[in-house]
Order: sequence, then C-alpha cells, then structure tokens
Amino acid sequence: MQKGLVREEMLIKAARRFQLLGEPVRLHILNNIQTAGEMNVQELIDATRQNRANISKHLRLLATEGMVSRRKDGLYAYYSISDPSLAAICLLVCGQIRNEEEVLL
Repeated sequence: MQKGLVREEMLIKAARRFQLLGEPVRLHILNNIQTAGEMNVQELIDATRQNRANISKHLRLLATEGMVSRRKDGLYAYYSISDPSLAAICLLVCGQIRNEEEVLL
C-alpha cells in the first residue's frame, strides 16, 4: 500500500484551515488586511460593515489558527497576515473562478 504525500495529522490541520477559510466574512477580513497591510478592529468594522462582536469573534479564530498576528499599540490592536500562503491560495482559487466565468461568457 502506498503512503500519501502528506501525513494524516497535517491533512487534519489543513482541513481546519480550509474550514476557517470557508466563511465569507473571514475571507473579507483577510482580503482587507492583505490589501491594507495592517488594520485595527474599527477599520475592519468599517471595511466589512460587520459589528464589533462579529469581527472580534472571527479575528480570534484566525489568530488562534495562526492566520493573523495581533500587535497592541496603546488602546488599539492591529492585525496583520501571519501566513503568506493565504494570499496565494485565495489568488489561485479566485483566478480559477475567473477563468471558469470567462469560459461561460
């Protein structure tokens, strides 16, 4: 029997990350942070039109999984992308979707 390319525990961790990326609000948060470089909670509230509790919940999940980093500066916490593969994954998937849409036109 041939072993898989990736260990099972790594597949489980990858599935968890894909599960987190399956939420549109989280993708919106990550896209905004990727574009701006670093954002605080209020900036993310303004950009996503979500409430504070919702943004905080999503940021906590993303930070726990190591997808974003948090930097405290006075009264504000600033978030940045800590996993550079996120942008590559999103661009890859969005590029494929764009290609599929162009074929349908």
